[in-house]
Amino acid sequence: MKTNVAVFFGGRSVEHEISVISALQAINAFNKDKYNIIPIYISKQGRWYTGDNLLNIKNYRDMNKLISEAEEVYMRPEYGDYNLYKVNAGGFFKKNPVVAELHAVIPVLHGTNGEDGIFEGVLETIGIPFAGCNTLSSANGMDKITMKMILRECGIPIVDYVWFTDREWIADKDRIISKVEDKLSYPVIVKPANLGSSVGIGKAANREELIEKVNEAEKFSQRIIVEHMIEKLKEINCSVLGEADDHISSVCEEPIKTGDFLSYEDKYMGGSKGTAGMQASDKRIPADLTPEMSKKIQDMAGETFRVLSCHGVSRIDVMVDEKDNSVYVNEINTIPGSLSFYLWEATGISFEQLMDRLVNLALKRKRDSDRKTFTYDQNIFALGGGVKGAKGAKGGKF
Repeated sequence: MKTNVAVFFGGRSVEHEISVISALQAINAFNKDKYNIIPIYISKQGRWYTGDNLLNIKNYRDMNKLISEAEEVYMRPEYGDYNLYKVNAGGFFKKNPVVAELHAVIPVLHGTNGEDGIFEGVLETIGIPFAGCNTLSSANGMDKITMKMILRECGIPIVDYVWFTDREWIADKDRIISKVEDKLSYPVIVKPANLGSSVGIGKAANREELIEKVNEAEKFSQRIIVEHMIEKLKEINCSVLGEADDHISSVCEEPIKTGDFLSYEDKYMGGSKGTAGMQASDKRIPADLTPEMSKKIQDMAGETFRVLSCHGVSRIDVMVDEKDNSVYVNEINTIPGSLSFYLWEATGISFEQLMDRLVNLALKRKRDSDRKTFTYDQNIFALGGGVKGAKGAKGGKF
């Protein structure tokens, strides 16, 4: 019997199109003799669709036609119901409303509303096995501010930073500027706290540029982070696969940037004709590093994965200051572009094997979770408990 695996992609995110590319790459990598793959596309409006037409990337040139030819679907937020249902199941003489019973889910949703714990919370509510970070680790990994707080607390090196909200910026701009200038000095990097793919990121070399870049970043996020900029910068990426307490690190890569930092165009619009996603970016694999530096970065990536309680496949991006060879963690991508398959291929794990491992990780985590106690069978109401508290709440008084 084949395992029914749903691959979710798209979503209400500025990284929508990159998610489509990554997901179709992943779907094509599955061993179809072992798995039935159900593609589930989440539109930019947040509606779910499935159908074979979703498997051809050329069909995404006309989104209205794509959706009109697909089947709109949903899942019930009911624990233990793993069915995928049709939205339009007919009238009085209803067709079978179930499209498929799902056995596991692989989320390939980049950015907000997919990689930040929101979608993972839906899956955990249903209780279905899924590969990748859970709600908590997804949220912590997505928010650059929270992530850096955790990493610093755990002794993992990061660059100095200042953070604030968009409302603070509007209400007290001068105080925030002074804080940035006093703590960091120029140049700095300004980022929305919860976006990936370098969207909304900019360099500021003076006060005027700082104001301009913060005004741009706050269009995308309510929380802004300003970081010390390493001027002699080498960016290195390393992927980690497994569970928080049992994982392996890939070889390192050095993405080739065209400016002061890796841009959206560098990540997704470089490379050779016929490639797409993070696979398409210009890079050196393995990175030009000493064995000692490679091992240091691989260990740091693994420890970042561990302290954030990650699962599945992630990519950790680090920064090397070539002035003194100091290494700092920049960020983690809990659902990396192209699922970092090219790094695992360079490490000796094929894309097909990577997808097989992700399904097995999803099923193993579900088995481990089912051994834990989440409910207490004793009914305190049957024993007369809680009555006093209920009386005390009469009339709205507590």
